[in-house]
This record gives sequence, structure tokens and C-alpha cells, in this order.
Amino acid sequence: MKTYNKLVRDNIPKIIKKDGGECKFHAANNDEYKILLFAKLREEVDEFITKPSAEEIADVLEVIETIARVNGIGLDEIKMWKMDKKATHGGFNKKIVLEVATEFKLRKGKEFIKPGYIEGK
Repeated sequence: MKTYNKLVRDNIPKIIKKDGGECKFHAANNDEYKILLFAKLREEVDEFITKPSAEEIADVLEVIETIARVNGIGLDEIKMWKMDKKATHGGFNKKIVLEVATEFKLRKGKEFIKPGYIEGK
């Protein structure tokens, strides 16, 4: 048998057994789960880079959504931040490559304040 030690989708052990294969697996504890999720994200991004497709980007999104959920971040909050960043900093549509610049710090503004945060409290 080949050793994997990686996070897989929930139904993979069933699929392996249904296809006549054997496997050994365990449910990760919370700490291991978080580490494995980031390793899975790297794996899925690498697969997308190698083969850009809707299927591969769907895998990336699945992992990102799971990482968000595990960290208590809702999809609505992500969408709000995405829109806010696009409104304040723009998107990536103009293909701008920053070649050289003086060092700068992004100004603190509402785009850097967590939703629901009230200054001074």
C-alpha cells in the first residue's frame, strides 16, 4: 500500500473500498486538521496552476471555504471584505505590475477594521 498522510474528501475511503481497494485512515484532531487544510490548499492550488479548469478551482474554493469555516469566518464576511478591498484598492483587471516604489504603509481605514469592530471598545 502507498502512504499518503494527507487530508482527503469525506467519501474517499468509501470510494476506495467500493472499488475493491483497502485503506487505513483516521479523523484528524483540530490542530492536525488545520495544518492539513493548509497543505491541501497548497496541493489544490498547485493542481490548478498545472491544469487551470473549473474543476480545479472548485477544489481550491472548497478548501478555502472549509478553512474559513474552521476559523469562524463566514462567506458573507469574506464577500464583504472582497467588495471593500476592490472598492478601496481595486481589483487585478488592469494587469498592473509594481516594479519599484518607495516603502509605504497602507493607511489604516475602514478597509482594515474587522466588521463589527467599534473603535475604543
